[in-house]
Amino acid sequence: MPSAARALCLSLLTLLPLLGAAPTTAAAGRPRPAAGPGQYPPAAGPTGWSLAPAGGGRPSFYAEGAPGTVLRDTVSVTNRSAEPVTLRLRGTGLRVTFAGTGVRVPARTRADVPFTVAVPTAAGPGDRSGAIVAQDGHGGTRTVRIRLRVGGPALSALTVERPAVHADRITYELVNRGTTVLVPRLAVRADGVFGRVLDRAPRTLPVRLAPGRRLRLSEPWPDRPALDAVDVRLTVTAPGGARATADTSVRFVPWGAIGAGAAVVAGAAAALAVRRRGRGRRTAGAEDEVPRTEVELTGAVT
Repeated sequence: MPSAARALCLSLLTLLPLLGAAPTTAAAGRPRPAAGPGQYPPAAGPTGWSLAPAGGGRPSFYAEGAPGTVLRDTVSVTNRSAEPVTLRLRGTGLRVTFAGTGVRVPARTRADVPFTVAVPTAAGPGDRSGAIVAQDGHGGTRTVRIRLRVGGPALSALTVERPAVHADRITYELVNRGTTVLVPRLAVRADGVFGRVLDRAPRTLPVRLAPGRRLRLSEPWPDRPALDAVDVRLTVTAPGGARATADTSVRFVPWGAIGAGAAVVAGAAAALAVRRRGRGRRTAGAEDEVPRTEVELTGAVT
């Protein structure tokens, strides 16, 4: 190798450490990227905390109870960061009550928080769902699901109340007296003086009636009789053996036509009375005009 080329290679080898250090220095001075969605920058506070059912091994809470009972359990907050964290606890979907809604957990510490779930007294058998939500002072949240199974016998029962006929419809109220959700069916019958005037076969109503709920409904009746005395019966059934009836009576009277007829009769009677009074006045006048004889004095002497 010529001496000039050898000298150039030696110079490059000497400069390589300096050239390699430059990118490292520039990278060290480059600003850090901003936190992405769902991430917290280091200055925002501790994020290394978690929420889970106490005791471990459970991904969520599961409880069973009859209506009116109160169920108890414990939720754990684990703070793995080097700073304390303050959290607010709340329940959703169910009646959840905590021993304290605010909890402060020191660094590298776990806190166990007792809570209760109240089963509504009117709850029917079946599954309910909810959650426990914890939120820190920086907006970070953790959630644990709760699944509640309400026990007790399944009872299908309902009542039909306050039936009435108004204008062109029949109104009534349905009340779920059982423990299951009902999808009711309605049949309507009406009997008049001369026979049946309304007969509608059972049909499913577009409602879902929860246990303990009262619902006011109406049934259209545009072609009701104009003149009749009618007895109306509503019959409601639902799966599970629920059945109830309600009766009401109504009299249809065409008061407009009767009023017009009465006006005609009254007018005719008034006209007849006027004619009779007119005739009475003319008779009296005839009597007053009877001719009278008068003697004319002429002055003659007889």
